[in-house]
Amino acid sequence: MQFSKPAGPAEKIRRHVATWPRSISLAAEGLRTLTRRQWVVAAAVSIGFGVLLGLATVLIPNSLFTREIPAVWWNYPVWIVTSVLAGLLFATYVRDGAGGADDSTGGSGSDDDEGRRTSRAGMAGAFLAWFAVGCPVCNKFALLALGYSGAITWFAPFQPVLAVLALVLTGVALIVRLRGRVLCVLPSGRVEEVSL
Repeated sequence: MQFSKPAGPAEKIRRHVATWPRSISLAAEGLRTLTRRQWVVAAAVSIGFGVLLGLATVLIPNSLFTREIPAVWWNYPVWIVTSVLAGLLFATYVRDGAGGADDSTGGSGSDDDEGRRTSRAGMAGAFLAWFAVGCPVCNKFALLALGYSGAITWFAPFQPVLAVLALVLTGVALIVRLRGRVLCVLPSGRVEEVSL
């Protein structure tokens, strides 16, 4: 009997990356399964999230908040794409309305690890988007930690990295949720061979 050596971190990453083309294809199929109700929720959440983020970061000019440093060109696409991804992600948690065994989890069970990870990734993506598109010196955390000149010198150049992380986290969470709508995820456990 020959035992295989456990895969190292590089091999695990390679295997995981190799599955992404199929995951994206399955997510596209899952996107087509969204119901009218879920599309309405996605649109409402996208608009609501976009308005809240836009007002708080003064991408939408308003009298409630101020922005000392003007927005840069990439703030707007990141704001819009994050809002759309967040709305679609939220819609995957809404029941299909068909009832029966189908639940709001996209076929993967609400208490499983993957469901919790995707919701955490989505929330982290939304939070990072706020840091990414906000005014670097208006951010109290950056201002307290780095001071005014540190926020401009260190935090402002790091904001595009936060933007990419926000988009990746929210996008990956959405892909996993949509993939789960068409792919039945079986729990990993011990498999026993049955002889007949």
